[in-house]
Amino acid sequence: MPAPPAFRQQLLAAIPRLRRYTRSLVFDAATADDLVQSALERALNHWNQFDPRRDLVLWLLAIAHNAWLDALRRDRHLDVVSPERVAEVMDRQRGHEPDVGLQIDLADALARLVPDQRSALMLVLVEQLSYAEAAEVLQVPEGTVMSRVSRARVVLRAWLDGSARAGGSGRPELRRVV
Repeated sequence: MPAPPAFRQQLLAAIPRLRRYTRSLVFDAATADDLVQSALERALNHWNQFDPRRDLVLWLLAIAHNAWLDALRRDRHLDVVSPERVAEVMDRQRGHEPDVGLQIDLADALARLVPDQRSALMLVLVEQLSYAEAAEVLQVPEGTVMSRVSRARVVLRAWLDGSARAGGSGRPELRRVV
């Protein structure tokens, strides 16, 4: 039985937020669009499992997040965005933001974040979900979301202000200031 028209309309209305979130996860428009497509397909195939008392956007974000995790498990590796790729994307958007250097640094720092921290940070800061809503999407306790966001902010701040240098693991090594 196909999904009702009202449900399909709600799905269409949620696509911009879904696309924004998936792009913040993978930093590649084509891959993000594939994730959106996968999430929408899963939602349509399982529309009867949706609880109308829940927020449809949260349900879709959770589906997209799970599709992303499935892809990570399937690929068994995380593609790291090269600085050249970030610069290429930023060149296309040059007229929109005044500080392209900061954008490149931020995109590079976000790409180097641990995926769990990046997804929590994007849900809370970009999608403006509450910690409880983000916890629902990520299927983790609220305190875990709070911790991941806090750690992500500390790491980003250290990378962006120069008080950390990237080690071999991609994690920051904080320099002691004496």
